[in-house]
Amino acid sequence: MKKTGILGWLGRGLAALLILVLLWNVWMFLHILAWRWVNPSDSAFMQTQLERLQAENPAAQLEFEWVDYEQISPHLKRALVAAEDAKFLDHEGFDWEGLQTAWEKNIKKGRIVAGGSTITQQLAKNLFLSGSRNPLRKVEEAVLTVMIEALLDKRRIFEIYLNVIEWGDGVFGAQAAAQHYYRIDAKKLSAAQSAKLASMVTNPRYFDQNRKDRRLLRKAAIIQRRMPYAEIP
Repeated sequence: MKKTGILGWLGRGLAALLILVLLWNVWMFLHILAWRWVNPSDSAFMQTQLERLQAENPAAQLEFEWVDYEQISPHLKRALVAAEDAKFLDHEGFDWEGLQTAWEKNIKKGRIVAGGSTITQQLAKNLFLSGSRNPLRKVEEAVLTVMIEALLDKRRIFEIYLNVIEWGDGVFGAQAAAQHYYRIDAKKLSAAQSAKLASMVTNPRYFDQNRKDRRLLRKAAIIQRRMPYAEIP
């Protein structure tokens, strides 16, 4: 009887866990569906960074202002595609060739030096998830990536990405970045400015404090050369 009772409790616990997972996925599905028409006002990553900043300064606020897709420079769009996801318009959320290349680089170096994440995967992580690298989080990211690609078109995915991406310490989105670094609107960013901003996204808080870092400038030059070939929505 005791063994049967334990198995019964385990079964009920597993069933409850499955229900919670299902409800969480339904909640995410509805959020993503709503974003076809409604602009996200923040993201999980933005909330995490705000909490970090306010732990140091209770009055701290994020630099963030939503702007529509047409109000963002085509140069910045091309720079980000060239830097982060050259096959953005062609894949369905996952760049398998890019993942394999990143895996081979990481094995060769013996540490993580490349991620291989697409723009859609990055968006999924920023909107919903923590910065943890545990395997469960990667599964969640994959599920979210599939949902985003199924419910939103590429233009809308890119528009949201451009508005929620981190670009400095408490700086989020293209408009805030353009104001923070150049004191101009996002639609006025030049090719050179856009290439430099795109080169910052891998480590934005560091580069916010080290804007003349040689690696940053070298990467910006490479991105600018690639920009004419980048296809954008």
